[in-house]
Amino acid sequence: MSVKVENLEKNMAKLTVEVSADEVEKALQAAYMKEKNRISVPGFRKGKVPRAMIEKMYGPSIFYDEAVNRMIPDAYANAAEESGLDIVSQPSIDIVQIEKGKPFIFTAEVAVKPEVELGQYKGVEIEKIDASVSDDEVMAEINKERESNARELTVDDRAVQSGDTAVIDFEGFVDGVPFEGGKGENYPLTIGSETFIPGFEDQLIGAEIGKEIDVNVIFPAAYHAEELAGKPAVFKVTVKEIKAKELPELDDDFAQDVSEFDTLEDYKADVRKTLEGKKALEAKRQKEDAVVDKIIEGAKMEIPEPMIETQCRQMMDEFANRMQQQGLTMEQYFQFTGMDKDKLEEQMKPSAKKRIETRLVLEAVVKAEGIEATEEEYKEELKKMAEMYQMEEAKVEELLGEYESNTIKEDIAIQKAVDFVAEQAKEI
Repeated sequence: MSVKVENLEKNMAKLTVEVSADEVEKALQAAYMKEKNRISVPGFRKGKVPRAMIEKMYGPSIFYDEAVNRMIPDAYANAAEESGLDIVSQPSIDIVQIEKGKPFIFTAEVAVKPEVELGQYKGVEIEKIDASVSDDEVMAEINKERESNARELTVDDRAVQSGDTAVIDFEGFVDGVPFEGGKGENYPLTIGSETFIPGFEDQLIGAEIGKEIDVNVIFPAAYHAEELAGKPAVFKVTVKEIKAKELPELDDDFAQDVSEFDTLEDYKADVRKTLEGKKALEAKRQKEDAVVDKIIEGAKMEIPEPMIETQCRQMMDEFANRMQQQGLTMEQYFQFTGMDKDKLEEQMKPSAKKRIETRLVLEAVVKAEGIEATEEEYKEELKKMAEMYQMEEAKVEELLGEYESNTIKEDIAIQKAVDFVAEQAKEI
């Protein structure tokens, strides 16, 4: 096998790979052995037809597709390694020559990791981030706890108010005709949750139990059901039951019920301390993000589009895994949101580009400052992994290959670079 590298514009490269005629013959024979049981030739039992007979009847190209599929993965992997390029995308393959008795030639167009020219990365100026906790924030957190400990009471002496849960029957009509999926019975709808179409819940405020009212809405232009998108609709709604929350009194008894403290004042102080810790961590993250953003602004790099597309696919896989953990397939997600794969990938592109830029500039800082992971830092990371997977540290290290170990050390160095530039930054 031989490979020729051609550097293209915008950090792209083309590998021209040539596989010997002998390897082509081996791949064709392997393809014949796989496919022969599915080929019929008069006078022969299936699986017993000589390859030469099949090629005479159908042409040698009958085995080309399978042979190509066999040759490309290993040939490309070897060519990529031999090229010495830092490839950061899936290859775009184009077949140049496939013919019995001749070398197999194909090209693979790939994105190459861009070079980064750092601007200022030490002492960049960012806005000072306020990490103080206000009294209102403390009370908001306490009120969340009150909400979660509220009792739900059935109300029968008044109309629906904001914050109530109204149990409703409803049926929707467009141009006087009921539409599919527009009917429900005994549906618990929290007023103000914005669960339904915009404007629907507001019109239920003031509705009385047992009385039917008309709720007029317009479906959003981007509604997932295209036949309803942008159209006006009327819902016939009957409130069958009203449920209201009764919040616990804000006193020492409440504090004792929801915490380890005897007094409300001690509970408030603990809530403030917890919020201060959270805001300090959030402020640290915001500072790091702001510093890295400034460094990206001052850096020069040209990111090839296939690199962004590859990152988008990785982010799509991560998103699909998160949906699966919540019990949703991607098909269900698309159905519920009116999105599709292409739209979601397009939405992810800016984040994908930002993720790439962040990694590249931090790798450049690591290189510029000679930052490395120490053995102690690496061992500490192994310890965390061992605790996470409930394994012995030695076993974790044993299971890690060279690539995985190097990746862990690179990630440690990247985080040290983040810490370095954040410490050097000036808050104004």
